[in-house]
Amino acid sequence: MKTIGMLGGMSWESTAEYYRLLNQLTRDRLGGLHSAKCLLYSVDFAEIERLQVAGRWQEAGEILAAAAKSLEAAGADLLLLCTNTMHKVADQISAATAVPLLHLADATAEAVRAAGCTRAGLLGTAFTMEQDFYRGRLAANGLDVLIPDEPGRALVHRVIYEELCLGEVREESRLAYQRVIADLVAAGAEGIILGCTEIELLIGREHSPVPVFPTARLHAQAAVEAALGGAP
Repeated sequence: MKTIGMLGGMSWESTAEYYRLLNQLTRDRLGGLHSAKCLLYSVDFAEIERLQVAGRWQEAGEILAAAAKSLEAAGADLLLLCTNTMHKVADQISAATAVPLLHLADATAEAVRAAGCTRAGLLGTAFTMEQDFYRGRLAANGLDVLIPDEPGRALVHRVIYEELCLGEVREESRLAYQRVIADLVAAGAEGIILGCTEIELLIGREHSPVPVFPTARLHAQAAVEAALGGAP
């Protein structure tokens, strides 16, 4: 079993879910008392969020690249960046180590295609929905990506940072997200990508008329497969 290095803390609410999923999925595969071999480097999200807002992505990337090198030195065989948004600096992190980084968008796109969907709605932070680093990666994997309108994007972004990252799950926000999802489905979305790992705390399969694709779970599944012998 390979050792999975987790770059987490963005936010720790979803990183805790990653840890649970990695161990649960490993036990499901191997049975008994098996659990995942993993290492965690958890950053201070307040520091990263300030750099996001300021557009200082290079500096944020340097922090995560240094964390990745620490995980490599500690014995990680593959890396998971436990956040969608910070995949904006995935190349910077990859360049800092010899350890392969399992890209979240690739794992997600593979699952979406396997489900027979080619047109998917994307929910995430404003950075993830509006910039090309993530949407472009999905498109390169053969997906047609739809995003909410501007008020919808603002709502989705606000709930992530002001509620979900703080561990707050509100029913009124779930209903608001469901309205955004309904609009994407009306525009032709065949599935909904939960493109922020915290959204899985709020939205499940039962909250959407079309399949949802929980990126943290899909990322964790791909990592366990790689750790147990598949190619990262």
